[in-house]
Amino acid sequence: MTKRVLVTGGTGYIAGELIDQLLARGFAVNTTVRSKARSEPRLRARWPEAGDRLQVFEADLLADAGWAEANAGCDAVAHVASPFPMGVPKDKDDLVVPAREGTLRALEHANQAGIKRFIHTSSAAAIAYGQPEKDYFDYTDWTNLTAGVPPYIESKTVAERAARDWVAVHAHDMVYCSINPVAVFGPVHDADLSTSVQVVKKMLEGRFPALPDMGMSVSDVRDVARAHVLAIEAPTETVRGERFPTATRFLWLSDFAAILRARTPELARKVPTRRMPDWVVKLLSLVVPAMRQVRGELRNLREVSGRHTEEVLGFTFIDPGQTLEDTARSLAAKGIVRA
Repeated sequence: MTKRVLVTGGTGYIAGELIDQLLARGFAVNTTVRSKARSEPRLRARWPEAGDRLQVFEADLLADAGWAEANAGCDAVAHVASPFPMGVPKDKDDLVVPAREGTLRALEHANQAGIKRFIHTSSAAAIAYGQPEKDYFDYTDWTNLTAGVPPYIESKTVAERAARDWVAVHAHDMVYCSINPVAVFGPVHDADLSTSVQVVKKMLEGRFPALPDMGMSVSDVRDVARAHVLAIEAPTETVRGERFPTATRFLWLSDFAAILRARTPELARKVPTRRMPDWVVKLLSLVVPAMRQVRGELRNLREVSGRHTEEVLGFTFIDPGQTLEDTARSLAAKGIVRA
């Protein structure tokens, strides 16, 4: 019998790649969206051959309607849906509450449906923040919320903590694990771009006048999805309670720019070469909300290791240079940026 997996948030970047891989491996997929009328045509257009192997359900993170139906007949859940804003919300609860309550709602309905495997798309945001004395992190680390962190970081940390606590109390026989990507790049399907991919798009378009001294570890969307699939398929004791960061290596924005110029020169004529002085970042942050996040990351080396994930799940991550090249070429192929 074909196994069926519920993937929450089916129109998202990671969820779309995950659905792609699951269908290719012979799984059937249920997926949730906030508006079925708006989203199902888009999903059917992406997977026109899926037929009944793809079922779309309307369900919201903050309401119970639709979740029981979405879980029915499933063998596993990949809970990918979570808010990821372009900017900082005025009220942190606009992020923290939906992330926590949505995760607990997904867990509760999965448990009620008798589903025994739950893969939670968390984030390296739950691993690598609030510890200024450290610059290297792995699957054993937790973000320190008492140090004061941005709302998105708090939302992912609170949601994963709450999920683990809930499973420990209410679902002893459920196999729970988390996938913890960092900044996710890779091929895109359409112009509805993730926050991370926007960085590459803006570089290629020349919208970075200069490069702040900040960086990030890189995750490839194909690796993130593959980690989910392998966690669904792996033996119970291989994944129970595990955390799987999906990160290759840390790159400064100057490294991003150098990779794009070297590997996609025909697309990178507008990619900046100059460094943005810290004082300019700080000045801009007074009037440009997005620059406040940049200011907080200036000169922060925050490398997250994915070695544990490779060893336990048994695969090798795509090189970040290849990831960034594929991101840029995909943006060009879809007509989102022009050569």
